[in-house]
Amino acid sequence: MHDVIFIGMELWGPVWRRSHHLMAGYARRFPERKVLFVALPIDVSHGVRTGRREVLAQAQRPVLPVRVEGFTNLYTVRPVKWLPDSLPGGRRFNQSVARAQVRRAARQLHLQRPLLWIKPYWGAHFAGRMGECIVLYDVGDDWTTIRQSVRAMRWAVREDQELTQRADAVLVVSEDLYHRKRALRNEVFLVPNGVDAPHFAAVWQRTLLPHPITSGWQRPVLGYTGMLHAERFDMELTIALARRMPQATLALVGPNLLDATQTARLAAEPNIRLTGPVSYEELPRVMTAFDVCIAPSRINAFSESQNPLKLWEYLASGLPAVATPVNGFRDYPELVYLASTPEAFAAGIDAALHEAPDLPARRQQAVREQTWEARLDTIQQIVRRITTKHSTR
Repeated sequence: MHDVIFIGMELWGPVWRRSHHLMAGYARRFPERKVLFVALPIDVSHGVRTGRREVLAQAQRPVLPVRVEGFTNLYTVRPVKWLPDSLPGGRRFNQSVARAQVRRAARQLHLQRPLLWIKPYWGAHFAGRMGECIVLYDVGDDWTTIRQSVRAMRWAVREDQELTQRADAVLVVSEDLYHRKRALRNEVFLVPNGVDAPHFAAVWQRTLLPHPITSGWQRPVLGYTGMLHAERFDMELTIALARRMPQATLALVGPNLLDATQTARLAAEPNIRLTGPVSYEELPRVMTAFDVCIAPSRINAFSESQNPLKLWEYLASGLPAVATPVNGFRDYPELVYLASTPEAFAAGIDAALHEAPDLPARRQQAVREQTWEARLDTIQQIVRRITTKHSTR
């Protein structure tokens, strides 16, 4: 296999998503290869506008690859973004600087003809300019469906289509995305999210030491894990459920990307707890305090494009889950409780609290083979197929 330049859309940090699982797995699987994880840029202009002086200090440091703790061959680097994209020529300038910085980091690591693995659509400008052997476009969401400015929407549509057509292979997490991308090209492969099942296996047995943040949570605890994002998270449904079940604690565990007004509305409910991010390592300890997992997701084109990571982690924990009938959760109606209204959610929670004793084991059995290692096996086969195809041209 190959060295890798991975263009990410998040930082390398304690909260793990698909990108982290796949890159960590790749680095462990191929210890003789190096992986460069290109994290979100240091946004100088935004730091100046918001008065964050530490951003200026960060931007003045050399852009160097930093080895990730616990790995000998996995590195991360953050390019510097100097100008607002909205300025005339600002976006092209930022892209040019980012490419130069990533190329410099790749030279410092002595990467040889790397595999260029791109997660965000806005990474399209890297394709063909990193000395790569092949390009993978790994699509986890359809960002062309979210509410944004007209200019941002044009960029999203144009760059998503460009990368879909230019990449040697397109990986998608859902059948919805598969059909959309197949309308543009042939080399599209369905590779859903996965799970490290043993990491969550002890949640159901309640053998883990409870996490300190769960102290004082009144039962039943209805727990949500994942990002709080206005396009994904149904805040109105959550508030209505909290008011309908005042005796319960609704624990919302994960990064909060809601605005100040939305956050204040949630925080005003006496039985809602906003914990903020919890590391992947500590997440099972938090979940062991849950009585029922919840997924009050908005039903829209954006959520239809997804394959929720929380689905796999909820099932691996063995805990019951009540969710809106979004993509992914709909595939397991015998193992999760589907609901669309506060009344139906409350009924589903009551059923979950009195469910059949064999269901936890059945949930864990359902995801036993849905591992990140299995996903890497599939991706490895795709890369070999594309590489062989290139070598025979």
